[in-house]
Amino acid sequence: FGKTPDQKESEGKLILPKQLDAEDEIANYASINDSATSSVSCMGIARRGYVSCPTCQGTGRIPREQEKQLVALIPYGDQRLKPRRTKLYVCLAVTICLLTTSLSIFFLFPRSITVLPAGLNASSIGFDATTTSIYLNVTNMLNITNSNFYLVSVAQLDIEVLHQSLVVGKTTMKTLLNMSPLQSSQIYYMVASRIMDDNTYNICTWTKVKVHNVLLHIQGTLTCTYLSHSEQLAFEDYQYVDCRGNATLPHALYHRPP
Repeated sequence: FGKTPDQKESEGKLILPKQLDAEDEIANYASINDSATSSVSCMGIARRGYVSCPTCQGTGRIPREQEKQLVALIPYGDQRLKPRRTKLYVCLAVTICLLTTSLSIFFLFPRSITVLPAGLNASSIGFDATTTSIYLNVTNMLNITNSNFYLVSVAQLDIEVLHQSLVVGKTTMKTLLNMSPLQSSQIYYMVASRIMDDNTYNICTWTKVKVHNVLLHIQGTLTCTYLSHSEQLAFEDYQYVDCRGNATLPHALYHRPP
């Protein structure tokens, strides 16, 4: 079929702009992505302030003023969406956390502090005939064992001496010592007692009596501090003290039968 000159002219106008648009896009893309662009184009880009497009592998540029407005789209199969060794890093982090927690619990878990009376170290005796009283000064030993992996401070020691269920002497000692981890130490403490009992006075002063012993019941409380925590440890002991005179040698211990 033949076409009139007016129809041919209108079709040419419709096709020509499309071709021009396509050529302009190709020219613009080539001017942006071509590695051998002219210095004039590069200077123009630098003046306008462009930045590299993160999803074009460094070959594309976007206006700097639109850097915070545009959203970069990357393919779903891009390697940046699939970081390598993720499982390895997660397993390693979990293992390190578990190991650190286990070691912290092992070293910081409170263990026992053992307090054990070690017996009599020395004693001195005095008599008052007018009041039938006995003045008894005894020096005892106390063994302390720190089974923890941290420093333990022995802050205070409270002692009571009883004779026939009556308190005959008391003493208090403060700021005794600092014990290193897994260390054993020994403490000496002296208690001054006064026994006002006629029978006990006669046993200690009669020359016809061969056995001159006084039974003392010692009760004590040891206060220890560690990791901002305070703990009181109670102990007790029974001792036979020779009241014939002064003595500086350890005496045999007497323990209450079970």
